[in-house]
Amino acid sequence: MLYRKYRPQTFSQVVGQEHVVQTLKGALLTGRTGHAYLFSGPRGTGKTTIARIFAKALNCAERTQNPQNIPCNKCAACLAVNDGRSLDLIEIDAASNRGIEDIRNLKDSALVAAPGGNYKIFIVDEVHMLTKDAFNALLKILEEPPSHTIFILATTEPHKILLTVLSRVQRFDFRRLTVKQISEKIKEVAKIEKIGIDDEGVRAIAASCDGALRDAEVSLSKIQSAASGAERISVDTVNDILGLISFSYYPEFFGYLANDDKASAVNLVHKIYELGIDLEHFSKEFIEYLRKIMISKINPATLAAVGEEPVVPIGAEITGQKLVRMINAFSAARNEIKLSPIPQLPLELAILEVTDS
Repeated sequence: MLYRKYRPQTFSQVVGQEHVVQTLKGALLTGRTGHAYLFSGPRGTGKTTIARIFAKALNCAERTQNPQNIPCNKCAACLAVNDGRSLDLIEIDAASNRGIEDIRNLKDSALVAAPGGNYKIFIVDEVHMLTKDAFNALLKILEEPPSHTIFILATTEPHKILLTVLSRVQRFDFRRLTVKQISEKIKEVAKIEKIGIDDEGVRAIAASCDGALRDAEVSLSKIQSAASGAERISVDTVNDILGLISFSYYPEFFGYLANDDKASAVNLVHKIYELGIDLEHFSKEFIEYLRKIMISKINPATLAAVGEEPVVPIGAEITGQKLVRMINAFSAARNEIKLSPIPQLPLELAILEVTDS
């Protein structure tokens, strides 16, 4: 899988989490590292990857001799982590090791000195999955940690973690990557792998993964396998392989609604339904398209700040009031699709609601 092959091995290779990287590197350079960290944020944004890089840097042989070049990925400690055989780095998946006995075993291990003689680092992934008793046991370790241990807790749901635990860790919030950031990384990987793919295809991949670079790399792997031998991979091929909805449907549908063309709007809904496109997913993406139009009307710089271009529909003028009606109507329709005996009906009613009679 490409996401494993191109997983960052140094801080400089990390994409989109500069605020986290800068602080961690500062702690390493000054020697002011904490004993417990919490990495929280959406899945696929680099929490475990950065935790491993940080763990390597803590035990890197160059840490005191050449602190600007850590992790060096050349010393025995770095290579052991890269090869998955380091005894100083212990990774635990709290989703499957969530009981008090598991944490007691962790505590017993923490009391033993690091085999390499430096730090013993524990990465606890999906830490929010621990039971209440397990959390209390973990809290006891965090209150009185051995000097040679460092804990890195990772979670997608920080609100489920006990406040007493949160008060004893340094928290870092990871951000979703922008479409632009993901696109640039995908282009870089595609170039190295000699995958010929159109820019629009790359953008379709980036837009479909909800800010998770890992998901984008998994999608690229799927496309690489499915389109093997193709000289050039188009956006249509990407949509077909990943089951994505062609972006062209959204401005077309919007144009019909803005111009009060009920018949064409209803026909388009029937067309995408007959093509086997999930109407709930279509509604979600159309609402996102409407949102971008709204933001573009209010302040285009907001989209530009996250690497998105303002959306200005061609040949369709619309008032802010009608745009709000569209968003409300299709948001309600999306919620009703699952319960409707006829999947197209909620969208058809929304069309009638937002078009003038």
